[in-house]
Amino acid sequence: MALVTHLRSLQALEMAVRKGSLNAAAGELGITPAAVGQRIKMLEDYLGLDLLVRGRSGIRPTRALEAAIAHLNAAFREVDTAVQILDFQRVHEVHIVADTDWAELWLKPRLPRFRDIHPNIRFCINGVGDVPVRLGEADCEVWFGEPRGTGAELVLFRDYLVPISSPENTTRISKLPKGERLEGFPLLHLDCYNADPNAIGWPEWIRRYGYRSTAPGRGIRYRKVIHALEAVYSNAGLMVCGLALIAAARKAEKVSLPFPISQGAWSGYAYCMSFRESALRRSQTVQFQDWVLEEAALTKDWLQGLTAER
Repeated sequence: MALVTHLRSLQALEMAVRKGSLNAAAGELGITPAAVGQRIKMLEDYLGLDLLVRGRSGIRPTRALEAAIAHLNAAFREVDTAVQILDFQRVHEVHIVADTDWAELWLKPRLPRFRDIHPNIRFCINGVGDVPVRLGEADCEVWFGEPRGTGAELVLFRDYLVPISSPENTTRISKLPKGERLEGFPLLHLDCYNADPNAIGWPEWIRRYGYRSTAPGRGIRYRKVIHALEAVYSNAGLMVCGLALIAAARKAEKVSLPFPISQGAWSGYAYCMSFRESALRRSQTVQFQDWVLEEAALTKDWLQGLTAER
């Protein structure tokens, strides 16, 4: 096993034990829980030892690992310190851990505009990009939720949730009697909005606006918008999601709005962003922050304009 693989496996192991779960470790490392588990399994196979015990209260080290875990904790604290000391050398990198939908559906279509202005700045977003993932904390974190009250986070925008479908399904819906326009169409449900007290899903939307009388809660559930979009593109269902996330797909005529834009609701949660204090000592991080804020302001204005016309 190469040294870099050892380090990544040890990093995943130390983070999982410290955070108490693979999911929490994945969030810190910007990779999936499955990838965390795979890295730990590679190390267990290499050593011929079980390193973790999984129980109802989370994960904990086995007896074989207990003697080493304190040293691992100390070692990665030292690595983090070294990374911060040497951080100024990464003059052209920005490392981001972000909500997947925001990164893929909002940031990715806009990033070429940033690259046109700053062609020498490279990105690693959720472990993938122009530069390899590094040990240590990311420069920037973006999440969908409430501000965390640290005083360092920036609120980017709230989204406006409406039903969307493929253009073909929108045409079919328009030809049906108004009270039956959703009957018989598969409904796709998104779990990413579940914790938001203001977000509207199909059961709430149908109670408010009608168009269907049967089984508003039935249908396939998806954790993320980006996964459900493939089903929408292929005429396999309709979903309620944020307009800001599907702007690029709508412009490309891959999705459309089957009902009036007035029949929607603002999310209570917002996309929020925070930067490590030390990361903001580097000019490229400040340039990225300023650019994201400008793009977010344009998104807010665009959403306000759309909803003001309803």
